[in-house]
Amino acid sequence: MPIVVNLDVMMAKRKMSLNRLSEEVGITLSNLSILKQGKARAVRFSTLELLCKALDCQPGDILEYRPDS
Repeated sequence: MPIVVNLDVMMAKRKMSLNRLSEEVGITLSNLSILKQGKARAVRFSTLELLCKALDCQPGDILEYRPDS
């Protein structure tokens, strides 16, 4: 898939656990885990906004486009 989710990278940079992020953003652990693994089929802009706010980052820090070769 050409869209790569770097949520785990940003969490590591901010030294934030999945549990803490879940509490700050208000998203269940299972949904965050699905997103972190890159298995989510969609992401709401409101969710992306909350993630960026909690991780103090830009959307491009979490989502990356890598074209298939």
